[in-house]
Amino acid sequence: MKRALTPRNLASAIACGYLPMLLALLIVVLPLLWMVISSFKPVAEIVTTTPTFLPEEPTIENYGQVAERVPLGQVFLNSILTTAVGSFIKVLLAITTAYALVFINVRFKNVIFLGILVALMVPPEVAILPNYLTISALGGRNTLWGIILPGLGTAFGTFLLRQQFKTVPYALVEAAELDGAGHWKRLWTVLVPVTMPTIATVSLVTIVNEWNNFLWPLIIVDSADKMTLPVGLNLLNSIESSTGSYGILMAGAVLVIIPVLIIFAALQRYIVAGLTQGAVK
Repeated sequence: MKRALTPRNLASAIACGYLPMLLALLIVVLPLLWMVISSFKPVAEIVTTTPTFLPEEPTIENYGQVAERVPLGQVFLNSILTTAVGSFIKVLLAITTAYALVFINVRFKNVIFLGILVALMVPPEVAILPNYLTISALGGRNTLWGIILPGLGTAFGTFLLRQQFKTVPYALVEAAELDGAGHWKRLWTVLVPVTMPTIATVSLVTIVNEWNNFLWPLIIVDSADKMTLPVGLNLLNSIESSTGSYGILMAGAVLVIIPVLIIFAALQRYIVAGLTQGAVK
């Protein structure tokens, strides 16, 4: 039933709906928009007493300068490799671990699940020193596998997929079992297709975390040809902070976020379905 459009209802809609959405949009989008626009500005238009929002003399020279300051191609390839391999293994381990916790009679699996919950509450910085000593002892300094290995477990993904698997009707799994399907076939032919939106959500979160991972690659790598994009951006900041070339820094930041935005656009419909799955019966 439609409500009459009165001044009171209009004020309530603006105060409780449109105004918070507008503020949230400005807080989130405006800095990103300023960053993208500034990446096309020469330094004289950024460091000035009369700034303008749009560039008066747009230039793409800042992007070329990024490639000159850091080995951009190698750094970009390192980020793709570490993100792709790390995310694939993490999501695979999350799927199989969640399946075991729900559908396989593992002794002490409730204790194992409790350990996963504890891992969610422990800051990852706590494990930096043990991981550094272990990876260094194994010869993993300045290597891509040294970046990937310590973060292969994902407590968040395992927890989320376990909860999702528990909502799947057991009759589906039981029917596959009666048809002679083993655990592996039940997982990939029955459970994975019906929980794909949740798996896509876990995949996106994992990809974003791997792509934006900064502290661990910064610690374990000190060679420019093994750096990932966030570490390369930090190197760029160290080079340009004294010169005030903020346009170059903005261009480097844009190059870091573009791949994540593309992945988000590709997985958006799965993410929305995953977040609303189970909300309506």
